[in-house]
Parts: sequence; C-alpha cells; structure tokens
Amino acid sequence: MEKKIGFIGGGNMGSAMMSGLVKTRVCSPEDVIAYDVSASALEKLQRELGICTTDCVETLIEKADVIVLAVKPQVLPSVLKQHGVKITKDKLVISIAAGITLTRLTELLSEEHKLVRVMPNTPAMVGEGMAGICTNSNVTEEEKQQVLAMFNCFGKAELIPEKLIDAVVGVSGSSPAYVYMFIEALADGAVMEGMPRSQAYTFAAQAVLGSAKMVLESGKHPGELKDMVCSPAGTTIDAVRSLEADGLRAAVINAVHVAAEKNRNM
Repeated sequence: MEKKIGFIGGGNMGSAMMSGLVKTRVCSPEDVIAYDVSASALEKLQRELGICTTDCVETLIEKADVIVLAVKPQVLPSVLKQHGVKITKDKLVISIAAGITLTRLTELLSEEHKLVRVMPNTPAMVGEGMAGICTNSNVTEEEKQQVLAMFNCFGKAELIPEKLIDAVVGVSGSSPAYVYMFIEALADGAVMEGMPRSQAYTFAAQAVLGSAKMVLESGKHPGELKDMVCSPAGTTIDAVRSLEADGLRAAVINAVHVAAEKNRNM
C-alpha cells in the first residue's frame, strides 16, 4: 500500500495492526506513523517495528493519508472534537471503536469525509484476527480493497453492511473470551482426570486451534465435522449428549445475542 498510515492510539489492537502491516510488508515501516499518550508505548513501537512516531496528533494527521482511530470509544469523540477539523476530506478515516456508528462519525467530522468502521478482535495480536468492515458511500471500491488488505494481513476480514456490525461483535469481537472460557473448562476437566494443569492447557488449546482450522480449510459444515468424530456408541457421542443436556448450544447462542444487544445500545 503506497500510502502513509497514521495510528492515533498504540494500545493492544493498534500495535497488533501496525505489527501486521510491517511484518507482512503491506507497508514499509517508514510509512507507518503512531501517536499515543504514553511515551514508553511509542518508544517500544519504534524500537520493535522501526516505524515513525510522534507526540503530536496534528503532525500525524498532516502526514498520514489513512488515519486509524485506535482509541477507546469513550475517548474517540473528544479526539475528533479537538483534532477533527484538521482531517481533510481526501483522507481515509478508519475507526475501530466499538459502538461508534458511521452516523456518529459523520456528526463528529462531516458528510463529505471517507469513513470506515471496523470491528476487529484481539487474536489480531497473533496474526489470526477476524474483522468486519463497513464504509460510507464516499469510500471508493479501490479504497475498500485497500482496507481489506490492511486487515487481512493480521487475520481475515470481510466487508459487511453496518446493520450486521452488532452480530460481528457477538460472533467474533467478543467471542475470544467465550473460547478462552471453553479452553479453561476443557483443561479443568482434564485436570480432574489427573492431567497436570500446564499440559491440560496445551491439549485443550491445540484441540480448539486444530478444530477451527478444519472448519476454515475443509469447507465442511461444522455439524459434518462433528459427526466424523462421533463413532456409534463411542465416547464422543456420549460427551455431545452431555453438552446438549447441559445447554451448551443455547448458552453460546444467548451470549452472542447479549453481546450484540449491548453493542447496539452503547
């Protein structure tokens, strides 16, 4: 991407994105600029990635062609109220703040600005993120492809209509927490059966990783893959029956709904 990308915010998600851009060579380090209130965070980014840093938001805005708002939702409005007037309408503005709609971004900037709303997730930190992307009508098809390329470099990304962003929050934005709970519960079960705790986490996490990879790479329906493991009168079908009886499926569906509803009402 032959554009300078500026990040306002160098926390976990912002730094994961910068790392992905640089390590996959989508951008050269000198084309990435970061601002953060923490001088130590900027020093770490510069040292580890070789990117440019600045202690001035307005300098970043002036130099960047693409501006990524990687700050907390409660902070974003004050950032744009203070510095938004400096963002010209030719720049692409990307927000990863949960709950901040394209309509709200338009109110904070203008109807002429090129606005992108993204819901990423924390596995981007290990190059396995999932992001839902929606844009306003000012963003060109070429720019949409550039944004997809950005987010694909640390996982997977898809363009979606904004009406689905709440579903994205439930199914991928918040779901790493559900999966960590599942891995912890699997490990607890193994510990109960005598396995050492550290070994149990390895077995559980690798099983989840491998299962997810089979869904993505085999093209088979998850139900079909489940059936492949369930031998007649075997151990797995007994375990599946137990999970169904304890309401696993309903509990997960409800968790996705609750997260989506919370995002919708933020």
